[in-house]
Amino acid sequence: MGSRVARRLLFLVLLWGLVILAVLHFRSSHVAIAGRQLSTQLGNFVGSRLLLQSIGHGAGAGPTLPAAALNGVAVAADDPDVFVLDGFLDLEPSVDQSPARSEAMVVEDVQRQIPSLPIAYWSRHKNKPMYYKNESCAKFPSIFELEFNNVYWQVLQSTNGTFQLYGAYYDVRRFSKIGPAIRILGMINRIEPTVKTYCQLWFESLKEPVLVKVMEYKYIWYKKWGNYKQGIYQPYLIACQIPSKYHKLVPASVSVVEKPCDTASNNLRVIYNKPAEKKDFAVCVKGLDFLHEDLSVRLVEWIELLGTLGADKIFFYELQVHPNISKVLRYYEQLNRVDVTPLTLPGGQPNVPGFQHMYLVRKVNHKRQNELIPYNDCLYKNLYTYRYIALLDIDEVIMPINTNSWKELMDIVEVKALVQKNETRASYNVRNVYFLDDLIHEHGWFKDIPKYMHMLQHVYRSKNFTKPNQYVKCFHNPERALTLHNHFPLACLGSGCTSYSITTSDAQLQHYRADCVRNLKKSCVEYRQNSIVDTTIWKFKDKLIKRTTETLRKLGFFNLKDARAHKLGVS
Repeated sequence: MGSRVARRLLFLVLLWGLVILAVLHFRSSHVAIAGRQLSTQLGNFVGSRLLLQSIGHGAGAGPTLPAAALNGVAVAADDPDVFVLDGFLDLEPSVDQSPARSEAMVVEDVQRQIPSLPIAYWSRHKNKPMYYKNESCAKFPSIFELEFNNVYWQVLQSTNGTFQLYGAYYDVRRFSKIGPAIRILGMINRIEPTVKTYCQLWFESLKEPVLVKVMEYKYIWYKKWGNYKQGIYQPYLIACQIPSKYHKLVPASVSVVEKPCDTASNNLRVIYNKPAEKKDFAVCVKGLDFLHEDLSVRLVEWIELLGTLGADKIFFYELQVHPNISKVLRYYEQLNRVDVTPLTLPGGQPNVPGFQHMYLVRKVNHKRQNELIPYNDCLYKNLYTYRYIALLDIDEVIMPINTNSWKELMDIVEVKALVQKNETRASYNVRNVYFLDDLIHEHGWFKDIPKYMHMLQHVYRSKNFTKPNQYVKCFHNPERALTLHNHFPLACLGSGCTSYSITTSDAQLQHYRADCVRNLKKSCVEYRQNSIVDTTIWKFKDKLIKRTTETLRKLGFFNLKDARAHKLGVS
């Protein structure tokens, strides 16, 4: 009897032990699963595994997460797969809580980003019935129905060629024989276009467009330069004469169509900038293509020198540039000393960074033809704003010899030109001379000038100038220039493209290059063998060093700690 009771008690003890083991095993598995679920959920939230941080706790046993945070499961925080929420439960992530932008604000932003789009005009009139006589003829196009190409271009697909339109401008210059007109800048993949097209002119106060026939496709190129082929985009200036009835009105926008009643696929804002008083000098710079070449420090020196000489504003066009160049341009934009316009290539030409540069290096004539768009856009948006416009690269400076500014120089030159012939010139050209990089290596650095001041250091130049009328740069007269090329006007108003050659005793085009241009390779040997020192630029030395250095300091180009250590002689 006793042994039976003992066996029964032993059986109950074993059974109770098994129950306890089962319960413990079940709870251990539940905690592990909950821990893995929490780790997965938190991992998904942050997008990667998070290392466990013991926030606000000392060494020793890890703290436990609040049961409420873990759905009732407390987990030790010394597991590297678990993130501690202590201290974060009451925090709010920092996000942009700016109020929603109104449509008017968006319109303003878009107008600034795409100056050629008449979005403000469209916004004012979008709910009005605007067409010619009936709704099926020349209906005002919605901006959402326009055909864009590579952001800044608008398209007309005609029966004989594709038009890539960039900008439209109001021209009321006194030397223009056609009177008030709209000039439209763009590229057409045809030589000598024969397709008949029309301008639909839209005015602020009129519900109907004024329809006029395109009167001219002005070719901005010489066929002897090459690329004179059908199918290649060619630069043109298109002219539409404004009827005399509307001479007192300035069009707000213009569309180019093949048939007068077509609903346009393009609509360009007409640019007309006419301040109360003209300034003196603007400089235009073609599309910058320096994606991997950091010329930022040299650019600062160049901008400061041009400002010292009297440039009121520099107008840059930007293809692809190094981040440091962007930083410099944004800085001067904020000071209103430069204007930067983003630029793309039209049609099927590449705009991918890097690839675009390769294309422009290998397709030189395509590059030259594309450059004519920013040059002439810069001319036309500043027709009435400046007395003179110069087209310069960032390695070129028109340097006065006996005067200290461009204004002083031109005051002398204008008198000399009128004595030679009593007429207003379309341009005043300056001869080119090379300041080659390697000439300084034969003479060494100037110790009283910082090495980063490239132009101040490079004062050895070729003795001989390039030939007259070759590789010159000009001060262009906007009242007379119709189309511009890099070196000379291609077409002019009035009595032709007259140009006065400024003597080398008055000014020279200082050209800072590593080598001569490709076409002057043979002459370059002579230029190197016959060099002289020319310190004309040093009359601006102190001012230029101070301004350049201060700008570089503000932009963070110097390691001031290293500079102080160097000054104290500490390595």
